Parts: sequence; C-alpha cells; structure tokens
Amino acid sequence: MLFDPINIEGLSIPNRFVRSATHEWLAEEDGTPTAAIGDIYEELAKNEVGLIVTGYSYVNPAGKSDGLQQGIYDDRFIGPYRKIVERVHSYESKIVLQIVHGGRQSMAQHGYPLLAPSAVEDSSTGKLPRAMTEDEILETIDDFVNATRRAMEAGFDGVQLHCAHGFLLSSFISPYTNRREDKWGGSVENRTRIITEIVRRIREDVSSDFPVMAKLNATDGFDIYSGHISLDAPECVEIAAHLEKAGVCAIEVSGGIVEAGSVMSQPGVDTEEKEAYFRRYAKMIKDTVSIPIILVGGIRTRAIMDEVLRVYADMVSMSRPFISEPDIVKKLEQGAEGARCVSCNRCFDKSGIRCNYDFAL
Repeated sequence: MLFDPINIEGLSIPNRFVRSATHEWLAEEDGTPTAAIGDIYEELAKNEVGLIVTGYSYVNPAGKSDGLQQGIYDDRFIGPYRKIVERVHSYESKIVLQIVHGGRQSMAQHGYPLLAPSAVEDSSTGKLPRAMTEDEILETIDDFVNATRRAMEAGFDGVQLHCAHGFLLSSFISPYTNRREDKWGGSVENRTRIITEIVRRIREDVSSDFPVMAKLNATDGFDIYSGHISLDAPECVEIAAHLEKAGVCAIEVSGGIVEAGSVMSQPGVDTEEKEAYFRRYAKMIKDTVSIPIILVGGIRTRAIMDEVLRVYADMVSMSRPFISEPDIVKKLEQGAEGARCVSCNRCFDKSGIRCNYDFAL
C-alpha cells in the first residue's frame, strides 16, 4: 500500500508518503519564501515524496512564532511561492501550504500583542497572552481565508490548517488554553468553532473544492498526573468529526505543546515499540470519520509503515527522516528496511535545517 496512489478530494497523490510540515529557518526576515526553501521541496519531489506539506506560514505578522519563518499575510508572497510550486510540479508530487497563527507561542515582536483564546500563562516562557476580543477572532478568520486565496493563486494543491502543537487554532480546541465562556469556548463544538468558521468561509469565499486539510492535536501531551484539564481522547475524536462535517478533507494526527515537553518530536526512537507514538489516537479518529487520516510521529521502519496503513491511517507522514534522507522513499521502494534517522533532533538548526548527526561515529 505504501506505493499505491490515493485520491483526496480530487487531488491524486502518487503514493502514501507525506513530508510533514517542517520549519526550515530559510525565509527572508519578512517571511518571503526563498529559492533555498524551493531547493528542499524540489529535492523531495524529485525523490518521489507523494505529498509535501510546507513549513508553517504565518497568516498575520502578529502570528509569527520563529525567526526566518515563511509568511503568507500579503499578496506580494504569491509570486515567490508560485516559483516554488512550479518546481515541485515538474514532478508527480503534490504540495500544500501549511498556514498558521502562532497565538500565545508567537514572538510578540514589534509591538504586536500576544493573543490567545484566554489569558493563560505559558509556563515554559512565563509569558502571559491577552484574551482575544470577538473582533480579533473574526479578523483572524479573515486572515486564514485570505491566506488560502493566496495559496490557491500561487498554484498550491491545497492548504493545511495548523491546529496542533499549541499554536492559535490548537489553543482554541484545548480546554487547557481555552477557558472562554462565550460561543468560542466551553463545549467541544464551541472550541472548534474558529476552525469550522475558517473552513466555511474558505468554501464560500475562495473555492468550494480547493482541498483544505488539518493538522490536528489529538493530545496536549500532559502526563495524566499533571492535574491539567487538557485535550485528549475522546474529545479529539469529536473535534475530528466536526472538522469533517465542516469540509476538511484529510486530517494529520499529531500531538503535544511546548509546555508538555518533547511530545511532538520525541528523541531516541530506536525500537519499533517507540515508533508511531500517536497511533492509538489515529485509530480512534479513523474509526469515526470517513476522510483520509495521516499519521505523523516517530515512524522509521518499513514494518511499522506497513502496519500503520493496515490499521491506523491512510498515509505515513515523516519530518526528520526526510531531513536526513530526502531519497528515503526510493530507498524503501528498492528494499530498504527503514530510515537511518536516529531522532537526535539536532536537525532543527536555526541556521537552516540539515542533518547534523555524524553517521561515521
């Protein structure tokens, strides 16, 4: 199944491999995507990665969360992105733009306020965000809709809403970070409302059939003994059902926020038992919705990839292995047993992503 095609809302993808969104630290300071980013995506396409998800691209300058991060908050980015998309489309791969607002994990630079659904201090930084007004929520919905229009005009095959890892949309769906008592908080339906409104507006104002995917936090990642009331099962399953009903065409299942530790990119994935660490969430969601499920998180060996497609998900998503081996899809097709990535996390390099592990040791 790994090398079988799959169709997602009319988008034909040549195999089941997904390059999960990865921040490259290679954009210009204002968010303009560079040829160096295009080099990475073209190399992946040349090596037969079925679906490439870009590094996260912020929809408003207030939502920038890291240095040299890509932006999509202005029409001037359409041209540079179009050049990158054309390079990828020289091959069979498809490419979608991941769009995000950093929320309480934004850099809060240049006088922009640190915004969140509720004023809950970030215990990892000590920063206290300000609860968003209703007008600010509606303006943010507009920002995501306009970002999607720009992505479509640039030639992308779709967008992926970043609803994971503690960024703004993720912090709305979590009861840990969303303590509102209005229509944007409280019940699962209300906490998901900002996302479903974004999708509804995209369908009405941009395109009725442009693929809109979501990267979904299935858990905040806190230890069960932490005492935090946070996102986990079964609420994540109910959220996924709301997203499907709204028109999301595929869900990538992930988890973790910064405050919960290294849940997102767990180090030392050196046995099959440690791989695919969000698989049980993917299975619960897959059993509930009918849209394709993409699983990310420590997937390394061919045996686990095959098991994922048999039981847990419809596509296999990886980040760090593609940094180490952009040609891993071809290697697997030729009989390799898995990726060489040792999950050391040294590839997350602020001078530009690269594998910094010395395999000669």
